[in-house]
Amino acid sequence: MSLDASAYRRLDAALAEVDAELLAEYPGDRGTRQPVHTVYVPADLVGAGLPGEWGALASAALDEHLPDAAALADLLGIAEPLAGEVLPRVRAKLATEPIEDLRIDFEDGYGPRPDAEEDEAANRAAEVLAATDLAFCGIRFKSLEPATRQRGIHTLDLFLGAMVGNSPLPAGFVLTLPKVTHVGQVPAFADLCTALEQAHGLAAGTLRFEIQVETPQAILAADGTAAVARMVHAGGGRVVGLHYGTYDYSAACGVAAPYQSLEHPAADHAKAVMQLAAAGTGVRLSDGSSNLLPVGDAADVRTAWRVHARLVRRSLERGYYQGWDLHPLQLVTRYAATYAFYRDGMPVACDRLRSYLERAESGVLDEPATAQGMASLLVRGLQCGALDEAEVTERAGIGERELDGFYRRQVR
Repeated sequence: MSLDASAYRRLDAALAEVDAELLAEYPGDRGTRQPVHTVYVPADLVGAGLPGEWGALASAALDEHLPDAAALADLLGIAEPLAGEVLPRVRAKLATEPIEDLRIDFEDGYGPRPDAEEDEAANRAAEVLAATDLAFCGIRFKSLEPATRQRGIHTLDLFLGAMVGNSPLPAGFVLTLPKVTHVGQVPAFADLCTALEQAHGLAAGTLRFEIQVETPQAILAADGTAAVARMVHAGGGRVVGLHYGTYDYSAACGVAAPYQSLEHPAADHAKAVMQLAAAGTGVRLSDGSSNLLPVGDAADVRTAWRVHARLVRRSLERGYYQGWDLHPLQLVTRYAATYAFYRDGMPVACDRLRSYLERAESGVLDEPATAQGMASLLVRGLQCGALDEAEVTERAGIGERELDGFYRRQVR
């Protein structure tokens, strides 16, 4: 060796600040469960029994329109044996946890109301969430645009006061900051969160929020930079998600209403930039919604289900593991398409991961990054209920704890 120890020390010293900065800004995935969807419901339509009501409606539609594996296979375009594995899991999910993440909406879905009416709705929303057992929940208040800023923050303040008065905030509680158009709005709201925590006696850092990307300015700033990348790091650690707003964003880009969709090229571009901005930060990405609702006669329901299932699958294939649902019957295809995706991918992921671990000869040359990708599919499949640990352990040769290590690149 030509270099002595002092050269290594100088290099470490020169990069110490860079190392610390990278670790702070790109800590990696938190390793906790991510909901497969967020259900948005206007504040005036939310009651304490809403999850059970949505689950019952979805279960009844499933039994009526998809009574067996053959019908589900035809709808999803998958093999009947795979549909036979998915169907009972969907039925069980709708009976036990039909809604994973509920967002009570005071913004577009609720609209402008008299102040007294919105005040009452804010207090009622707090009572509903306090009485509802959900893994993830929160509210979307009106945006920080000048016309709605005071009303939105007033609603948030009222809601938090009523919520804290009823019970501690749930562990999965999150706020949704809509229509973000400038990076400066993110630290301003983070500062407001600090003030709200102090006013309501909450521990520092309790309030976390997701940014809704609904405007072109959130993707591309006036100076040509990717604004959303700066937004991710501007919230002082409070930003936990980026949620794509399908229709606001498409309309702002000039896309005509009949062509606004999750799969429009403008949508794909925005989400690709969001995905890059969030990569490695621990901030999670959510796709938007489909407004083709499964209502009407049997043919209409099946048509809407086919579209929704295809869009859910498309999002999952692109690495967007969460989306919005707007109607009870969309739960059927949310879970059916999601479970089919993970169960379809499980055998290959398990076999390749086992070969990687055993350094066995195979037709694919895998490395740590692809091992991480295979572990990611299996971990997410386990977390959402698509897979069972016993079947994954038997086929892959490792359990959920070891899988998590590969998923977060903690295995060397």
